[in-house]
Amino acid sequence: MEFIVALNGKVNYPLTLDPGVWIFDDRKEDLHTLFDLDKSKENEQEKYLKEVSAHWDRELQEGAVPPSEQKKQSSKTTLKETLLTSSFAISLSYFIYNAQPHPDAEKVRIESGDGSVEITLEEAQNGYFAFSNNGKPLKEDGPVHFYFGDGRNKENPIKLISAVTIL
Repeated sequence: MEFIVALNGKVNYPLTLDPGVWIFDDRKEDLHTLFDLDKSKENEQEKYLKEVSAHWDRELQEGAVPPSEQKKQSSKTTLKETLLTSSFAISLSYFIYNAQPHPDAEKVRIESGDGSVEITLEEAQNGYFAFSNNGKPLKEDGPVHFYFGDGRNKENPIKLISAVTIL
């Protein structure tokens, strides 16, 4: 089984996605609480850029202050425990944004081991790719699972995904 996912079709930049490195991505979200929250509809990309900009501005104004060794050690342990025990997903919108779909693109075909599913481009942009379960990669039925943004398939996600084609 391949552990990469191709994102291609009517895009300016076809992508090869490697879910194995997403565990280090700050944009990942906890899969268990993903659909429980009443989230605002703010663009995920804009939210991420605002947070990074605010951090940069704060360091310029106040200067970088290294954390104390005790605080640094406890946060590492907590982060490590979190990564090894949690289930994570990442928004598909980041990847679609980077691939730059053509203006006439309207649909997305998700190709999986169980066949292919066609959804609208908007549904894909609001959807999520789950890439870990209890700290482990999805080796049996992965490399990723697709969840609709509204959580309507959270009990039965699309599995065994090999490619995403923008139509």
